[in-house]
Amino acid sequence: MDFKIIHIFLALSFLYSCNGYFEPESMIELTKNQATKDYDYSKYRVASIYSDVQSGFSVIGNAMLASACDEAEHAIENSSIQNFNRGTWNKFSNPDAAWDHYYRAISKANTYLNFSDSINLNKYKYDPDLQEAYKNYRKELHRWKYEVRLLRAYFYFELIKRYGGVPLIKEPIVHSPGMLTLHRDPLKTCIQYILDECDSAAAVLPARYDDNEAGRVTSVIALALKSRVLLYAASDLFNEPDWAPGYPELGLISLDGKQRSERWKEALDATMAAITFAEANGYSLSKSYSSLFGPNTHTNPEVLFYRREGNSNTFERSNYSVGFDLGESGTNPSQNLVDAYEMSNGKAIYERNSGYNPRNPYNNRDPRLEMTIIRNNSRFKGRRIETFYGGLDGAPAMRATKTGYYLRKYVNEDLDIVTNQTSTHSWIIFRLSELYLNYAEALNEYDNGNADIVKYLNKIRKRNTVDMPEIPSGLNQAAMREKIRNERRVELAFEGHRFWDVRRWKIAETNLSSPLKGMSIRRNQDYSLDYIVQDVEQRSFSPKMYLYPIPQNEININGNLVQNPLW
Repeated sequence: MDFKIIHIFLALSFLYSCNGYFEPESMIELTKNQATKDYDYSKYRVASIYSDVQSGFSVIGNAMLASACDEAEHAIENSSIQNFNRGTWNKFSNPDAAWDHYYRAISKANTYLNFSDSINLNKYKYDPDLQEAYKNYRKELHRWKYEVRLLRAYFYFELIKRYGGVPLIKEPIVHSPGMLTLHRDPLKTCIQYILDECDSAAAVLPARYDDNEAGRVTSVIALALKSRVLLYAASDLFNEPDWAPGYPELGLISLDGKQRSERWKEALDATMAAITFAEANGYSLSKSYSSLFGPNTHTNPEVLFYRREGNSNTFERSNYSVGFDLGESGTNPSQNLVDAYEMSNGKAIYERNSGYNPRNPYNNRDPRLEMTIIRNNSRFKGRRIETFYGGLDGAPAMRATKTGYYLRKYVNEDLDIVTNQTSTHSWIIFRLSELYLNYAEALNEYDNGNADIVKYLNKIRKRNTVDMPEIPSGLNQAAMREKIRNERRVELAFEGHRFWDVRRWKIAETNLSSPLKGMSIRRNQDYSLDYIVQDVEQRSFSPKMYLYPIPQNEININGNLVQNPLW
């Protein structure tokens, strides 16, 4: 690196005490010495790496990932998210450009770590009046290294859940020819690397920060990531490669060397360690489910890690009903998801004596349905929503909901988008209830019948504003598995989990190949309503889609990269 000028994307990390988030990136031209040895610019470089943590508000084609699985349909037909639903994505064109995004982020992390020990603090070290600042900066620089290592581990997990084993690049690759000789590392090597980095970070990073540094990764987040990684590692996708018959490089997509029970035990132990440590450091379930997804998400005691964005109303414009000025309909929740919400007595709608009435389908349902999804007659922005045919929010209005539903979760209904009112938005990456669900799932697979399974599920169900009946103990393993999966589906709806869960459970061939359903509502002359469940879209999923293809242009450049099965 003998050049004198380098261009680096820097996030101007003015960490306002009232905001606690990193500002958007801007490009600054710096000398090599400034960029690699100056304390202030090093701070900006760390913030730039944080900016590569993606939120899920409009992750693909201005749509949520929910619209690429059985949670929702996106109202805009020309959005690139629709390629997932049509099955028209491939090794040449993938709407989710994760390979490029995360390897750029990893490259930035590697470059920072390569120079992190050469940051010059002499102007503080040799000034007698600045000794306290010098000590604090040294501690800060030490901590930043572990923050960056944990972020890099998180980026690698985002890659392996999409691709399986990937090239582990731990040092800066200065010359492009270095990229031409890379091989994919085995999946188990990648997973172990991530776990080791989590352990290293957890031993150094604090459990919490002051408000002026809110949003940074912590030891709690390191343990939460470890829980998620081990849960995926124990799941069907990475242990049962029967979906890829004849694939010669099974080590890239599957794990061996351990019994499944041992993997579930590792996930179980790691998750309990994360729960215990988080709770000991002041994290707790939010009493209000809906408050998790508002302007104060970043201060909620349940939220472990989030990506906070600046003031905007983009998400509201995208998701307000077309019955409101400037509303674009956006994410339309599916009937498939609505049907997953139990009756308030704890029974599934299809169970005998559940009390479900198809002529009044939203009566006496799990309260999380109303807190997550806007349906006909929901109260929103001062009026009742009308998704029936001819209603203010229904067909045949242009871009009206395709499914009969609109999204409520994360949407700030207090904004007047006509006058351009804005608010902050924080995308949740880890929260405590996910750890409870991880624990229940792993425990059911390892020790079915253990009383702690329902204990942790019922903690979630009994929060004040939900107050659903407790799941009974004594269910067999298969029945409890379905309860856990349904609870996860409902609790974590629209938070970016379902797309991956149906893959790691290997149920995507059924769930993502079935028609996406919606509710057609007709109003009669006497103002009564007829509710008719109908198919909205026939989705397409084949076994090769359990993992993304390695981008073909990468294979064309580097023939050492082995393509994933069936692509």
